[in-house]
Amino acid sequence: MLSAEDLEHLRTAIAVSRAASRRGDEPYGATLVGERGEILLSAGNTQVTDRDCTGHAETNLLRAATRQFDVETLTRCTVYASGEPCPMCAGAIYWSNVRRVVFALGIARMRALAGPDADELILSCRDVLAHGMHPVAVLGPALEDEAAAVLQEHYSGRTRRTGHG
Repeated sequence: MLSAEDLEHLRTAIAVSRAASRRGDEPYGATLVGERGEILLSAGNTQVTDRDCTGHAETNLLRAATRQFDVETLTRCTVYASGEPCPMCAGAIYWSNVRRVVFALGIARMRALAGPDADELILSCRDVLAHGMHPVAVLGPALEDEAAAVLQEHYSGRTRRTGHG
């Protein structure tokens, strides 16, 4: 069950996804929240602007987080993502030692919204993270309609250029 605070942080990630879309990147955002509910970092997708195929929101977020915070701090954090983390991002979550992820829009709906040119690995983050040596709680989808609205705005009349993130 998600709390009101969880939903607020998901909405922050969705707002970050809208900002990524407005600057020309894919419409995905992620936020790292500390154990007391404070936002520590946020990151959007930068695949287009940085010309980096690994520039997914969650990967960008965790690159910065692992430089800034120790493992013990990250273990007590939550990643909030506007879309379900792909296998690469799920791996980054796992290796960062973050132990909880909450996402808005599930992979199946993301793929449907992106259209026939969607370039996705259809593997849930829940499945990826279930194969690790330490547990990572995965909650979602939640607020799918709110997150979907950003993707619909982004993809209306456009062709998908890159994979999600």
